[in-house]
Amino acid sequence: MKTINKPVKITLAHINDTHSYFEPQSLQLTLNIEGQKLTPYVSNGGFARIATRAQHLKQQAIENGRDFLFLHAGDCFQGTLYFSLFKGKANADLLNALNIDAMALGNHELDMGNEPVAHFLDRIQFPLLAGNWDLSQEREDKENTLGDKKNLYGYQAKSGTARCLIREVSGERIAIFGLSLENMASIANPDPDTPFVSVVETAIKTVEKLHSEGINKIILLSHLGYDMDIRLAEQVSGISLIVGGHTHTLMGDFSSLGLGREDEYGIRINDTYIVQSGSQAQALGHCHINFAEDGSITEFSGKNELLIGRRVFMDASLATSGRDEVYEKAKNCLHNHSQVVVCRKSPEVQHVLQNKYQPQVRELQQTVIGQVGETFRHVRIPDAHGPSDIAPMVAESFVHMMNKNDFSVDFAIHNAGGVRTSLYPGNISVADIAGNLLPFAIPVGVYKIKGKHIVEALEGAINNATNNGVIGTGAGSYPYTYNLDFSYYAEKPLGQRIADLAIYQEEKGWQPIDPESFYLGASSAYTMKGKEGYDGLLNMEKQGKVTRFSMADCFIDFITDYPERLAENENSVPQLG
Repeated sequence: MKTINKPVKITLAHINDTHSYFEPQSLQLTLNIEGQKLTPYVSNGGFARIATRAQHLKQQAIENGRDFLFLHAGDCFQGTLYFSLFKGKANADLLNALNIDAMALGNHELDMGNEPVAHFLDRIQFPLLAGNWDLSQEREDKENTLGDKKNLYGYQAKSGTARCLIREVSGERIAIFGLSLENMASIANPDPDTPFVSVVETAIKTVEKLHSEGINKIILLSHLGYDMDIRLAEQVSGISLIVGGHTHTLMGDFSSLGLGREDEYGIRINDTYIVQSGSQAQALGHCHINFAEDGSITEFSGKNELLIGRRVFMDASLATSGRDEVYEKAKNCLHNHSQVVVCRKSPEVQHVLQNKYQPQVRELQQTVIGQVGETFRHVRIPDAHGPSDIAPMVAESFVHMMNKNDFSVDFAIHNAGGVRTSLYPGNISVADIAGNLLPFAIPVGVYKIKGKHIVEALEGAINNATNNGVIGTGAGSYPYTYNLDFSYYAEKPLGQRIADLAIYQEEKGWQPIDPESFYLGASSAYTMKGKEGYDGLLNMEKQGKVTRFSMADCFIDFITDYPERLAENENSVPQLG
């Protein structure tokens, strides 16, 4: 029997790359009012405001006879203390409170491997779409496997297609499927038994299969990035709308607010519209879409909206004379701006945040675990005043935590960019470490590697950091170590710049590294991927082991056990000589 398709009208709201920004942020805007430049601050975004605006849009849609969809295009993990402390639990509960219909899998969801995603799936009340994530060869001996999660819409290996979410609207089916970055293994940490397959091939086969089933209204929830969304729309026909993420693109013209200008919202490539809505829960995108019987979009309108509170905070340096008038003009400008919405906070979402998670965050912001006696300076590349004081101690904390958990690690290497600030005299809290010093919740791993490959990794990282004979990616790759010592000769040929590499062994003291002997090392999972000059680490035996301990976890535990280490700025590792 031939399928008879019908026209459909929907309203779609979307967010992406929220990165655990549940609370509002202070945002400075730039306004030009009657030739006067003003730079007011506003309370911007947050999940409670997003919930209010989404509920309002849903009510409007119902009143106008339209169906309503609310989608998240991936990367809810990382970003704030709410992730550092709760590892996805808060994200699940707050997204449930938003009542989203589906979410795409982002790369940061996999920074700590598959296990946090499995726990996330156990908590969420909506589907997670990852249509090119192949779980068909997943090992069955894992504590928490993904293949049996009914709310994970992954890759269907037999057909080469994405599993689709089918939404029925007035008797007509709309298909939604998700795609994530196919180079996930190089930028995140998916388990090796669960690879990501071709985006383009999966999209083509999925659209063909849907068409064969009589479904021609198709939405792609994408965590591929804006440029890739455009390329996909150029290569694959039959996708009505791409709701994107990953590149934090706030589509539309926000230049009158001092926030820049991107391509127009809902750019059309062939017959596909593309939308994306910034990042960090600052804005909400929404569009009204009218589908024809054949799946084409006959009407499309929408925009991104910056969500703010009612109050506007002006620069205190403004002259007292005329201050009230200037304030009123700034407030009226914002409150009447076509891409700004003044939003109250949803009491329901505020309740979840304030009762389940905020108190613990506030407590840990005040939980002092040590006292910094004098400044521990951090620099990426050693300068005239010396190397980083704090990065070697971070590396030491990796060894401490790994050995505390029976890994028998010999040394650690950490990239300078993984440490984000110096430490200054005064109290140091859990929040100072997890939120400022080591804000990326990247796990630490262990690996077995030959001495000659340690040499390769150290030289490669320094060459990369200093652009010495290679086109580097920045100073952040510079290696800081614990239990390793070496010299670097910049003027020597590539491959010969590391000399006198030695390892400290408790029973023997400093010993030369044997190029053919194996040693056990610890580094962040990011560095273990061989990125930014650390190619030598790719020669580790097998895959290594990524643990559940983040960089911040290691340092917090280390300072809790040895608070005296921050009292004076001295390195406890015995020196050569």
